Amino acid sequence: MREIIERERRLPVTDSCDVLVAGGGIAGIAAAMAAARGGKKVMLLEREFALGGMATLGLVTIYLPLCDGEGNQVIYGIAEELLKLSIEHGAEANYPAAWLDGGSREERIEKRYMTQFNPHLFAMRVEQILTDLGVKILFGTLVAQTVVEDDRITHVIVENKSGRSAIAVESVIDCTGDADICHQAGAPTELHGNGNALAGWYYYQSNGGVHLKMFGLADVVPDKEEAPKLAETADTGDHYKAIKVESIGNFRFSGVDGAELSKSVVDVHAKMYDDIMSRHKDDESYLPVTMSTIPLVRMSRRIAGAYTLDDSEERVHFEDSIGLTCDWRKRGPVYEMPFRTLYCKEIKNLLAAGRDISTTDRMWDITRVIPPCAVTGEAAGTAAALGSDFTALDVAALQQKLRANGVRLHTDEI
Repeated sequence: MREIIERERRLPVTDSCDVLVAGGGIAGIAAAMAAARGGKKVMLLEREFALGGMATLGLVTIYLPLCDGEGNQVIYGIAEELLKLSIEHGAEANYPAAWLDGGSREERIEKRYMTQFNPHLFAMRVEQILTDLGVKILFGTLVAQTVVEDDRITHVIVENKSGRSAIAVESVIDCTGDADICHQAGAPTELHGNGNALAGWYYYQSNGGVHLKMFGLADVVPDKEEAPKLAETADTGDHYKAIKVESIGNFRFSGVDGAELSKSVVDVHAKMYDDIMSRHKDDESYLPVTMSTIPLVRMSRRIAGAYTLDDSEERVHFEDSIGLTCDWRKRGPVYEMPFRTLYCKEIKNLLAAGRDISTTDRMWDITRVIPPCAVTGEAAGTAAALGSDFTALDVAALQQKLRANGVRLHTDEI
């Protein structure tokens, strides 16, 4: 490979903040909310021009369960707050009446605490929430590099329409979904072993209605008998019954290679076009309304944290748990999530949240979805409001703050 030497240049330090959140998906939203509510000056950087990430721009509009499938709510706090916010103007499908309208335990077992939401309304509402909290949002902004001194990130170097500049930071929360900041700062990271399958969801209109087409397999599940299959359209009501999952190609991509990502998007668009045209032949009213505008990356790169959580650790007690998650794919399993999965020892003022936390590949498929992303985002933002050396943070104080917001920390609390 040919190389050139980039010329050094002086960069203006254009801003500063207590907490910089990189990535405006669900984890980043939750982290920014929690840190701002903790009294910190927060900046949220998002490379696109809307918040929500996969949930909104990717059109993965299924808010997966907050319960264990056996009638017990497991996830609370900001994760539940965002679920309610996503359907405050009505659910697109699967309104969780048994959970929000006082249903019986039997009804809660029959219908898990999940829903489907409108991505556009949700993106606009979370933006309003964050701006009301005083969070400074920079859209169209990519973290290009970090400056690390004495095991701490002192500045992040960003690029946007204004050019290249630096932001001085006290702490950073990596919610990029690909552990980009962890990688840039020299924190240990790991790549997912199996890569990602092609997927590109879209909305279409047909016969006067608008429907969600889950085009391509965005989720790989280990047990086809127990795992919920997302329906081809949103009309089934119960996404744990019904069941068509569609595969659109064998190409797999890592999610952290620019050329590879571009190829995946081009391939998906071509297959999506063919799918729409084939259906349009039989139904002239079948036309696309909107499509995923970002690649549907499930698992790519994560932090190799102070602890790595595995799916075998069901209901294992962790003294430093910062919340719970269930298994969206099947009923029963509940996991405590240690604070140590959010940080590494090498970069003391850096946290990961959402898809970036430290898990094994098998556990990754459980923790990458909306509810646990919100759980880890809230924990990271709350921690950043308490201090910036996360290797020495008072975890008991963090847990007290989380409990005050209704978060359940241990499995014996449900």
